Amino acid sequence: MPGKIDARLKSLGIELPPTAPPAGNYVAYVVSGKLVFVAGQITLKDGKPQFLGKLGKDFGIEEGQQAARLCAINIVAQLKAACGGDLDRVVRIVKLGGFVNCTPEFTDQPKVVNGASDLIVEIFGEAGKHARAAVGAPSLPLGVAVEIDAIAEIA
Repeated sequence: MPGKIDARLKSLGIELPPTAPPAGNYVAYVVSGKLVFVAGQITLKDGKPQFLGKLGKDFGIEEGQQAARLCAINIVAQLKAACGGDLDRVVRIVKLGGFVNCTPEFTDQPKVVNGASDLIVEIFGEAGKHARAAVGAPSLPLGVAVEIDAIAEIA
């Protein structure tokens, strides 16, 4: 029987992808006590990187927000795995860390990372409101435009 978060995902038309395996000597998430630390999730869709390039050169804010939204979907997929398939165990999204591959002149990183923040709040409601960082980076893995990590509290 699907829980309320699974029902919300369905109503939003979101199907969670299979979780991506780590690309190095680390794990996709760590559960420590009541906290889940989700490793940085990039813009993978169907196992292929999307949104390759830099904000301020190759992409505008709206496309950057779409990239951040894709990262958030991948974060939720990892959280579901960490919760044994039950997203209703998520008590709160504590923090997101957003990294934006951008030109030195680009200063709208917070607007880009809103693509992830807005989706997390849509999915988890009040429990989705989180602290956040949004910073520029000169490059990101595989040349993707956005990478986001997360910390969540679970029951």
